[in-house]
Amino acid sequence: MKFVAEIDVMPRPELLDPQGKAVLLGLEHLGLDQVDNVRIGKHITLNLEAETEEIAREKVEKACSKLLANLIMESYTFELKQI
Repeated sequence: MKFVAEIDVMPRPELLDPQGKAVLLGLEHLGLDQVDNVRIGKHITLNLEAETEEIAREKVEKACSKLLANLIMESYTFELKQI
């Protein structure tokens, strides 16, 4: 079976996000001062094959926790769809 995983990796809420802060300041300079918070993260699309959805979820979980996210500073979520 073929699957696609849509993964979002974001900085943990309790940590500062200097990139998000820089974008927020840029938005203010553009006159978009209604925005009060910006967080910058990563979106990853992963195509994979697995015998079952459960095995696919385990593979994506392993990829996220071991490689794609720094669990000290980031958290992740993902959606898995069969294609």
